[in-house]
Amino acid sequence: MNQLAQQQPVPGRTAEMQPKPDHGEESYKGSGKLSGRATVVTGGDSGIGRATAIAFAREGADVLISYLDEHDDAKETARWVEQAGRKAVLVPGDIQDPAHCRAIIQKTVEAFGRIDVLVNNAAFQMTRDSLEETPDDEWDRTFNTNINAIFHLCKAALPHMKAGSSIVNTSSVNSDKAPPKLIAYSATKAAIANFTASLGQLIAERGIRVNCVAPGPIWTPLIPATMPPQQVQSFGQEVPMKRPGQPAEVAPIFVFLASDQASYVTGARYAVTGGTPVL
Repeated sequence: MNQLAQQQPVPGRTAEMQPKPDHGEESYKGSGKLSGRATVVTGGDSGIGRATAIAFAREGADVLISYLDEHDDAKETARWVEQAGRKAVLVPGDIQDPAHCRAIIQKTVEAFGRIDVLVNNAAFQMTRDSLEETPDDEWDRTFNTNINAIFHLCKAALPHMKAGSSIVNTSSVNSDKAPPKLIAYSATKAAIANFTASLGQLIAERGIRVNCVAPGPIWTPLIPATMPPQQVQSFGQEVPMKRPGQPAEVAPIFVFLASDQASYVTGARYAVTGGTPVL
């Protein structure tokens, strides 16, 4: 895949990306791994979130799709969920607000009666050449979106989750390999990895598992929305596989961690990086 030099306003839109990402629309085949599960996917409008929502639906799950304001993208994700014969619920809003995090969980319970799987996937990043030019509000937005929201969502969801339920967080290869121009983002992704490990241990006795996925360079709207055009053009060339991954190549790990096949896995971090080690 050769992506063009391109840039979009934050948070980015799938329709404007060249080439278009692969979310598994034509390739993912389900086998009932999540039959009847009630699931939440934040950032479910596009990228890894859309691919996960499609995979979950084809595995038999209903999906509440939380997203910021990318209404066209979110409706397209919902269309694929419903095409798989499952229920899709769209909830726009900013997860920087703790009250909105609680509202997402409440709407999930109202729609499905419970929560079986919570996927904390939504994220924000911005490339900066120096710490001095990083705006204070941008730093706060990165932490509020990427890690603080996970705390509020998990705290609200746990009372509605029973033994056998699962939380899956999206960390990053940057939790281990921190690039200098993504300081805020990398710090939050390391925090997510540690939050996952701690919470996994804390609630293991309740039969609820907590794991995270550490993607490498994945071709999503976040990339052209937060990186300079020439960096977008070379995005993914630095990994051993010499290309960015597609969202469809990440979603199966979320399915596995959400399913009973991962019944003895908690507190773990799974790398999907194109060959870059995550230690």
